[in-house]
Amino acid sequence: MGTISRAILAYCFLIITVRAMARRPGGQFTPFEYVLIFLIGGISIQAVVADDRSLTNAFIGVSTIAMVHALITFLKQHFPQFGRIVDGTPVIVREGGEWQKNRLMHHGLQVEDVLAAARGQGLESEQQIKYAVVERSGEISVIEKSDKD
Repeated sequence: MGTISRAILAYCFLIITVRAMARRPGGQFTPFEYVLIFLIGGISIQAVVADDRSLTNAFIGVSTIAMVHALITFLKQHFPQFGRIVDGTPVIVREGGEWQKNRLMHHGLQVEDVLAAARGQGLESEQQIKYAVVERSGEISVIEKSDKD
């Protein structure tokens, strides 16, 4: 029973920790961020399995985390407000031709990160950007200015 409760607590703690960290897509992680993620996982597993390193205990821990994850997924699908709490909401970081510096800073992004995403979508300059949005996944969506704008 101890493994189950520790796995549930570790999962919840990691969800809160990851939500507190800046949103960045996997392709834009720095080596520092990869090290941080692996280190957090390694430390967490020690707390879940404690001194019992048996195969049975490992299966119990993994099964518990899988069930908690399924429960969280179910709750997100049926309660949109819960999904916004767990996954966050999209954030506009460029609008009306102006960078929202406080939002960029809050999400650990730089203008160069958004411009790189814009280049990946075929835009050549920041003057072509109408809106830039950091999505819930951390991906950056760039909406191009039209001729009407």
